[in-house]
Amino acid sequence: MNNNNKIINKNGMRLIGIMILFIGILVLSSSNVLGANVCCEKTIYGAYCQNAPVDQCLLTEGTNTFRHASTSCDAFEPCKLGCCYDSDEGVCMEKTSKKVCESNNGVWSGDEKCNIAQCKPGCCVLGKQASFVGLQRCKKLSSFYGLTTDFRTNIKIEDDCINLAQSSDEGACVYETNYERTCKFTSRQGCKEIVKTAGITNNSIKFYKDYLCSNPELSAKCGPSSKTSCVDGKDGVYFLDSCGNPANIYDEAKKNDSEYWKKVIPKELSCSPGKDNANSKTCGNCDYFLGSMCRKYEKGKDISPKTGDYVCRNLDCKTTSLGVAKKHGETWCAYDSATGNGLDVVGAQHFRHICIFGEELVEPCANYRQEQCIESSLPSTEGPFSQAGCRVNRWQDCFTQTEKEDCENSDKRDCYWLDNVQSPTASPPEGVQASPVTGYALFGGSDDSSSTQPQVQETILKTGACLPSIPPGLKFWEAGEAQSICGQGSITVQLKYEQEGLMSKSGWNCKKNCWAESVASAELINKMCVSLGDCGAYVNIAGQGNDKGFTWKIDGQKQSLSAGLLDRLRAQAKINTLGSSSGKSGGGIWGWGG
Repeated sequence: MNNNNKIINKNGMRLIGIMILFIGILVLSSSNVLGANVCCEKTIYGAYCQNAPVDQCLLTEGTNTFRHASTSCDAFEPCKLGCCYDSDEGVCMEKTSKKVCESNNGVWSGDEKCNIAQCKPGCCVLGKQASFVGLQRCKKLSSFYGLTTDFRTNIKIEDDCINLAQSSDEGACVYETNYERTCKFTSRQGCKEIVKTAGITNNSIKFYKDYLCSNPELSAKCGPSSKTSCVDGKDGVYFLDSCGNPANIYDEAKKNDSEYWKKVIPKELSCSPGKDNANSKTCGNCDYFLGSMCRKYEKGKDISPKTGDYVCRNLDCKTTSLGVAKKHGETWCAYDSATGNGLDVVGAQHFRHICIFGEELVEPCANYRQEQCIESSLPSTEGPFSQAGCRVNRWQDCFTQTEKEDCENSDKRDCYWLDNVQSPTASPPEGVQASPVTGYALFGGSDDSSSTQPQVQETILKTGACLPSIPPGLKFWEAGEAQSICGQGSITVQLKYEQEGLMSKSGWNCKKNCWAESVASAELINKMCVSLGDCGAYVNIAGQGNDKGFTWKIDGQKQSLSAGLLDRLRAQAKINTLGSSSGKSGGGIWGWGG
């Protein structure tokens, strides 16, 4: 018995050992399978959020790094599904992984069905079509087709949106009134509105899409005629039927063609498509984008059509103030004088000219040169197409710029840098002491005849000044504004002299700030005054000059600018000389201003 028991126990031990080993192998095998399959943010094959062997996971790509996790992709945060909103295209994509969305510059949210405000749909009306999309998508589509955005939030069902699009279908609306079968060419919605007219019932009205009222199949009283007309919202000249309804585009060759009076022929299949057909005697297929539009015939302006009283008229401006022709839609700038670099004269203004429907219109930019006209051109098959617009004149911070590079930064301001101008710094550098002087030079905007010698310290100078490229216009006849602006150009400069001989009564030589005695320097400073605004010695839009706005004195004695200065300024400003006012400008202790 005992031996048998031992055998049984021994065999039992063997059996248990085998079972444990077998289970261990199964567990180990199962562990290896789970370890080999992970969730990759991106695989080496370019797929996002895929369960794959770890050696197929992409780790880096350029500057981007990618992760993987020993779990299913459903539980891995970057791979969770939600709503991806593309703010540029206005598209909402359901059940999109977070990683895929963000990799494509989308905005991700956890709502898989895109029940978010940005994705709330409405009816986007696109001409005669409609689409049930979100607002941003509607804006994108409208821009693509060159249409004004028409987004209707009150329509909440796609079928209603489709029905709205269908309501804009055009065709023949046939009905009976006063026991007579008649017709009106209108939209499907317009046909429904006729129901509201007295004497019309739902039972007697029917809409025929793309049919003309002159179609004999409708048995209406309308038929062909030889009349033509313009149609609201369309470019071309159209035949009218005997009821006054528009038919197809005027085509002399089809006037008596019965088939041409049955159904709507699209513009692109009408006579001479792709041309403006301006002043054509036989074709009314005008094209606004090619420069023609339906207009009533005018003798001396148009070529007489063979049928009817309407033609395709060329919308270009044959003559303009520039002395050259301009295309319909072209815009360009005009100025009262030379402009830029401080050249705009007193009273000058910028203007925007427009060629539209064959006429030249003029739009002034803001008064006092607070706006300037900017012009550029676009290339076209027929040469440059000019475009212009009035833009704010950004002159206000020119005076505070001390570096040429900052001054001429056209992205921020409209200024120019005037070299070789001695203008005062905000304050003398620390540690600089006043030194004795024997002369004073003043540049200013007033004629101060006082002989009193001003008490001033030595002025520290810099070379170069940042000034408005388009000087602002000023209400110089009113106190305050002109004084504050033009006063920035006033300065007093101290000149230092030394005598060569102790007993000599003469022989005083200038040793410091000697440029203040130069006529050329004085006139350059006047240029700075002119650039500040309506300041300094300058001319106006009538060509009249005035040198009272600039004074130059040395030790209280008036100094003269060069003869003919105003005449030179008048010529530089490129305006007609309506009056001449040449003379000498007085000065004061050295100063400049307006």
